[in-house]
Amino acid sequence: MALSDLLYPDNPKRRQELIHLHQELLDCMSTNFRATNELAGVLNEHLGCTITHIQMRESSTVKENCDIIIQAMSEIQHQVQKIDSDMKEKLEPVLYQKLYDIKEPELEKIAIAHKVFSIVLGEVTSTAGMVAIKLLGSNLITLTVSKLVSLLAQIGASVLGGISITILGLGIEMILHAILGAMERNQLLAAVRSYEKHLAEFKAASEKYQHAIREVTSLVRQQVQ
Repeated sequence: MALSDLLYPDNPKRRQELIHLHQELLDCMSTNFRATNELAGVLNEHLGCTITHIQMRESSTVKENCDIIIQAMSEIQHQVQKIDSDMKEKLEPVLYQKLYDIKEPELEKIAIAHKVFSIVLGEVTSTAGMVAIKLLGSNLITLTVSKLVSLLAQIGASVLGGISITILGLGIEMILHAILGAMERNQLLAAVRSYEKHLAEFKAASEKYQHAIREVTSLVRQQVQ
C-alpha cells in the first residue's frame, strides 16, 4: 500500500473513481467520433461534400483527439453554412424564406431544396432535399454542434487534456502518476470533481448531438428502403 493511502484511507476509492471516469470520457469521445463520421458520410453521399472521416488516435492525448473532432465538426458547420448560402443565392427571396417558415409543409421545402441541389450539383439523390432541410431546419448546427465544440475545447484545455487515451492499459499507479503526479488527498478529490463536472456536461451535449444525427440518418435509411 502506498504511503499516501495510509495517510489518506479514502485515496484508493478516489483512484478507482478516476479510472472509471476516464474510461467514461473515452467511451463518450469514441461514440462522438462514430456519430460525426456517420453525418459526414450522409453529407458526402447526398449533398456533394468532401468531409474527411476521422479516427480516434490511441497514441495521442485527450486534447489531440478533442482537436480532431473539433476540426471535423467545424468542417461540417462550414459545409452546412455553404448549403444555406447556395439556397439563398439560387432561390427567389420568397422561396428562400419558405425554407425557414415553420408553417410551410415540409414536403414542399424538401422539393425546393432538391431543385436547388439539382442545379448546383447536376445530379443528386432523391434524399438530398430532405437532408438539407433537416440540417437547416434543426438546431444541430446552430446549437448542438456549437455547444459540443465548446465543451471539447474546455476538456482539451483542462488537466485532462494532456492524458493519453491509452493510459488504461498501464495499471493503476501509472494512471494516477500521469493524471495526478504526486497529489495529496485534497488534490485527488479536486481532480475527481473536475472530471465529474466535465463529463456530466460532455455526456449531456453528446447525447443531443448523437440524437440529432440519428434523426437525419434514420430518415435517409427510410428513403433508401
